[in-house]
Amino acid sequence: MWFSILFAAFGAIATVAAEQDYHQPTSKGFRMQHGFEAVLVQPFGYDGFRVRAWPFRPPTGQEIGFVYDPPLEGPEGEAHGMSFDTAFLGNRTEELRNGNMIVRTSGWGGNPGGYRLAFYRVEGNGSETLLTNEYAPLKSINPRYYSWKGPGSEFTAEFSFSTTPDEQIYGTGTQQDHIVNKKGMTIDLINYNTHIPTPVFMSNKGYGFVWNMASTGRMEFGQLRNRFTSDAATVVDYVIVAATPGDYDTLQQRLSALTGRAPTPPNWSLGYIQSKLRYENQSEVIQLAEQFHERNIPVSMIVIDYQSWAHQGDWGLDPRLWPDVAKMSEKVKQLTNAEMMASLWPSVADDSLNYLEMMARGFLSATRSGPGTTDSWNGSYIRNYDSTNPGARKFLWNTLKRNYFDKGIKNFWIDQADGGSLGEAYENNGQSDYIQSVPFPMPDALYAAGTQSSVGKLYPWAHQQAIEEGYRNESSTKTGTPCEYLSLSRSGYIGSQRFCSIIWSGDTTAVWETLGAQIASGLSAAATGWGWWTLDAGGFQADPTVPWSANIDTPQYRELYVRWFQWTTFLPFMRTHGSRACDVQHGYTCDNEPWSYGEKNTPILLSYIHLRYQLAEYVQALFSQLQRTGRMIMRPLYMDFETSDARVAEWTRQNNNVTTQQYMFGPRLLISPVTVPNVTEWSVYLPQTQTAGNQTKPWTYWWTNQTYAGGQMVKVPAPVEHIPMFHLGSRADIMNGDVF
Repeated sequence: MWFSILFAAFGAIATVAAEQDYHQPTSKGFRMQHGFEAVLVQPFGYDGFRVRAWPFRPPTGQEIGFVYDPPLEGPEGEAHGMSFDTAFLGNRTEELRNGNMIVRTSGWGGNPGGYRLAFYRVEGNGSETLLTNEYAPLKSINPRYYSWKGPGSEFTAEFSFSTTPDEQIYGTGTQQDHIVNKKGMTIDLINYNTHIPTPVFMSNKGYGFVWNMASTGRMEFGQLRNRFTSDAATVVDYVIVAATPGDYDTLQQRLSALTGRAPTPPNWSLGYIQSKLRYENQSEVIQLAEQFHERNIPVSMIVIDYQSWAHQGDWGLDPRLWPDVAKMSEKVKQLTNAEMMASLWPSVADDSLNYLEMMARGFLSATRSGPGTTDSWNGSYIRNYDSTNPGARKFLWNTLKRNYFDKGIKNFWIDQADGGSLGEAYENNGQSDYIQSVPFPMPDALYAAGTQSSVGKLYPWAHQQAIEEGYRNESSTKTGTPCEYLSLSRSGYIGSQRFCSIIWSGDTTAVWETLGAQIASGLSAAATGWGWWTLDAGGFQADPTVPWSANIDTPQYRELYVRWFQWTTFLPFMRTHGSRACDVQHGYTCDNEPWSYGEKNTPILLSYIHLRYQLAEYVQALFSQLQRTGRMIMRPLYMDFETSDARVAEWTRQNNNVTTQQYMFGPRLLISPVTVPNVTEWSVYLPQTQTAGNQTKPWTYWWTNQTYAGGQMVKVPAPVEHIPMFHLGSRADIMNGDVF
């Protein structure tokens, strides 16, 4: 219980105490009319406000959004739906307080009218701190800006908010950019392979923000202005919440009360997950299970990847290669006690068993110019099923249930889940090297819920929802309760964490530089609220410019794989996957099992699998905390040390390697993965710790038990057998699951 800086006021205890003295909102909100525009502001959740704005036509209140209404936690007197109790024209000042946050209207551009919104935090001494306001310097474009590019009522919107050069921005989904602090970045709100932009962020000023929009658009984090754009909308919707600067646990609690709390995963899923591109048939999978059994290696799940079907959209294993699925899954369970997972794509080819029925029922996405195709694969043009259509989601699940779930494969890998096309940054996926890079526009897909422009960000979220709905109906449970099974998705969006669904970082390349990029990507996922995160250990595919990349018989790649694999021990989910090369190939792809990387490396890889199971109670406790309060599992250094260590704060601002390559795995373990080859020593920065009594506690190097004081850079031995890692407190406490 001594390391209090890691958990602001010990989570729930402080939260209860603070909320006993909570400043209850005295109004349901206000509606401000400003010419053709209306703005609705409501107290929302603890210390937060929801803002909706629209020109001309009022919303129905049933528009697509991703925040809970009401939030999972909130004070008495907050507003729900479209309610308010104060209405005025944009010509006066209005103020509303909710907890320690105030929203106030004020004029801009020298005009006295009250129509710019400003958000303040009330400090302990009663003073106010401006968090942000609608950005409107003299002679500038309006901070709430609308335009119409088509004949209908949908409009484009640009909303601007003030910022300062020293503000730091954390979250925004995942990008392959080596960056934790997103200040200065412009991020397109279009999902594709390895790029999952999501407009949820935390600011080091002590506020969190959710741009609650399903449309494509853009996030811009400039020196003086943060701007969010929507390509097509009928209402603009965002939420802002506040906390004490540096108290990121409270911000995560506030944000996850809006967007969803991650359920607890089944305990079996927290072990080792085995996968490769790809196991070809039933016999190979049974032989694989026999190998794990004979070698006495624990494994939690075995995965069957893509092209295991006869046609795109069959959503079932090819019976010519998988003649008895139930027998296979039963045999795998008997040998290893492992669950199984199978891959599915959203694409449906016209030779699929399901194409004609889905076409007739309107379950396939189209394009605005007609039925159309949105992509292609292996010589066949395809259309995606429409995840925004509840009937299509039910059809998908019923097919999966019949072909997989009822036969013992109960976990699903929803690959290519990005929407629009098959989620690559180019068109004509897999057709020809000559035309892959032609800069066609992204397909203007048409869904039941709207166009790609207006609801494109809904697609991956609704795809996850399809599996969630199926699971919950099968088990008669509700979203948010413990999960019996899970899905793995290449994409997601605001609140994806509420589903029994892991997000992974996509089809990465098997080189050192990419390994380094995944650390920052995982930390950004955590700040976005995605506690269920993982990756492909070893990278997914070879880099064609690197001769040894992904080749399991080369010493260069074996070293990279070992370093990458040992890092996965300290991710929310431990998983290997990828397309491998080798000197002699005997199957569809080369091997990717723990014994495939040479006699010298096998014991190293097995030691980390066993270590993962030894940490079972610790990992389970981390997920339990995540479910209760939203407290992150992967913790960027700023989350725990920004206020106790000035260097952590400054290095985070700079995106220094220390803060993009090191992190806390829960409260006790500091992880610093090796990201370059030929290393025998490794430099690690040990943050300055601080306890309630203003005392510091030492860091202990896991492999030597040597202790070090915080606030210094140390160099430690790091042979290929050892990932650099330190712990706080006793190792026994960690193994017993003490996360306080």
